[in-house]
Amino acid sequence: MQTTKPTKPKQKNKPSKPSPEDISGKQRVIIKNVLPQVDQNRFPVKRTLGESVEVTADIFADGHDKIQPYVQYRKTDTEQWQEVPMNHILNDRWTGTFVPDSEGYYEYTIFGYVDHFASWQYALRKKFDAGQDLSVEMLIGAEMLEDMAKQQNDPEKHQLYEFANIFRDTSVENIEHAVAKALSDEVTALATKCYDRSNSAHYYQKINVEVERRKALFSTWYEFFPRSTSTEPGKHGDFQTSAKILPRIAEMGFDVVYLPPIHPIGKKFRKGLNNALSANPGDPGSCWAIGSDEGGHKAIHPELGTLKDFQDFVWRAGELGIEVALDIAFQCAPDHPYVKEHPQWFRWRPDGTVQYAENPPKKYQDILPINFENEDWQNLWEELKSVITYWIDKGVKIFRVDNPHTKSFKFWEWCIREIRQEHPEIIFLAEAFTRPRVMEWLAKIGFNQSYTYFTWRNNPWEMREYMLELTKGPMRDYFRPNFWPNTPDILTPELVHGGEAAHIMRLILAATLSSSYGLYGPVYEFGINAPYPGKEEYLDSEKYEVKHWDWRAETRIREIITIINRVRKENPALQSTWNVIFAEVQNDNILAYAKKDPESGNIMFMAVNMDPYNTQGAYLKVPMYELGMDFNKPYRLEDQISGATYHWQGEWNFVELNPYQLPGHVFKITQ
Repeated sequence: MQTTKPTKPKQKNKPSKPSPEDISGKQRVIIKNVLPQVDQNRFPVKRTLGESVEVTADIFADGHDKIQPYVQYRKTDTEQWQEVPMNHILNDRWTGTFVPDSEGYYEYTIFGYVDHFASWQYALRKKFDAGQDLSVEMLIGAEMLEDMAKQQNDPEKHQLYEFANIFRDTSVENIEHAVAKALSDEVTALATKCYDRSNSAHYYQKINVEVERRKALFSTWYEFFPRSTSTEPGKHGDFQTSAKILPRIAEMGFDVVYLPPIHPIGKKFRKGLNNALSANPGDPGSCWAIGSDEGGHKAIHPELGTLKDFQDFVWRAGELGIEVALDIAFQCAPDHPYVKEHPQWFRWRPDGTVQYAENPPKKYQDILPINFENEDWQNLWEELKSVITYWIDKGVKIFRVDNPHTKSFKFWEWCIREIRQEHPEIIFLAEAFTRPRVMEWLAKIGFNQSYTYFTWRNNPWEMREYMLELTKGPMRDYFRPNFWPNTPDILTPELVHGGEAAHIMRLILAATLSSSYGLYGPVYEFGINAPYPGKEEYLDSEKYEVKHWDWRAETRIREIITIINRVRKENPALQSTWNVIFAEVQNDNILAYAKKDPESGNIMFMAVNMDPYNTQGAYLKVPMYELGMDFNKPYRLEDQISGATYHWQGEWNFVELNPYQLPGHVFKITQ
């Protein structure tokens, strides 16, 4: 049997002494779960000028002492911090709000300390109410003020000593006066201002906030094809004819006109009418098949006019209060100059032909996708960025980006950051009807607005749940929706079968739920709804042919569009997406909701029949408490569309909506 020699027991490590460099034993406040922030501060929180940043956090300390946390914030190009005190909500959750006063990048953080003077005041009140002897307590308070005074200059120093002297007079005839003074707002404010904060705990991060111009939140878009603005049959429209319809668009209340691609259209494998595989002579092709021997993404289609014509169009739009948004579609026709000049930017098949776009079994021979994984990617990125900066130099400040989810995310993050550093006024709208996580990521990496699933939310429950997802959850801090009832690619069955009533209903929903919305016209105001068989697309799509519209035609839909857009401009409550409050309704076909602007007090209340075929009626509950209304007073509702006026009392009231007369109420409430 083998034995082992006993070994000397290992000596236990001695406890290390706390290092002042690592921690401060006097910092007792804990700060955690700070909101808002996006992906642990990987991306900035988004706001527009005038919007507040409401900061919340779990903040607490050991024991029962009172604490006082603050939100600190500043613009990143300044050194001076501003601060606002935080208020306790419930269960150690605190809140504080600040409002950035200019566009740009901000950062905020939180600090907090144990407030011994507030703790003393709290105990003093309880002891006074209990009738206890307070002579020693008042001396403790006096010493606290005197300690503060040693660190101050006049006039604060003089005031602190003055109050301390009052506290020290604990005579029977003075004690009530001294206690009242100790608990007064005057003393509390002075002590808060002069309190020694050297033992404050600080949150470990500075959270980034990007503040953009107001248009990123509140905008009203109108899409049309410039080539369809000629009133002469057989003639291609141009920027001069397009400029002539701008007053009509302005009269309707739109402040953004979005133009599909204005560049030369490929001639090789050009699509024919209704997306036919081959074009007939004279067919204009799809303007998303960009590039030919006439130029690429920095060129203008010759039939649309010259660069000067385009800049004149932008100038004329600006005169009318309209901004021009251009389509950015990073894809190429087979005869785009890039294909010859930079073949490495495309995929080539074994037979020597270039790879065209496919979504099996569909084939799109007129469009070549760009290969972002090529070895020359740095030059590719720089070139694509230069396309955007080229049009910025020509006066464009808004870009609608076609299918950004099919291009490199890394590219978009870099490109948008680079451009907005030089041009912070630029707005990018992501046209990405794709999976939720992908749409969210695009918003996080820089897109200012995003297309949504609004188009396919067809009943009140679906719409309410979707709006709550957009406005009351994490998406509120980075994803700005832009609601479109139709696009050149999308004609929903609801618009097909619901006719004029459905068009008006979807218009009311888009324009009052979201502060940014858009229409593809003039097909929308004309109520055109013939579908391509088997598809959610327009028959005889304008994507593949030149139309000749009667731009002077008046329709009921156009009239209501004009009214709705005017109402949006006149009522601040409709200029935010985030303030929606849904109302209880005793009918599953009616959606009711309110919006209130906190500054002006403006209140709007909407009730919409989402059944475009049948009259629906219901009792609904106006959210009077959430709107800050007086339950004991009647209130007036003026329908902003029909002009009718109603007087209601209390929360529960009745509405009836005939979709063939008017499918929705847009009420302005006054009380």
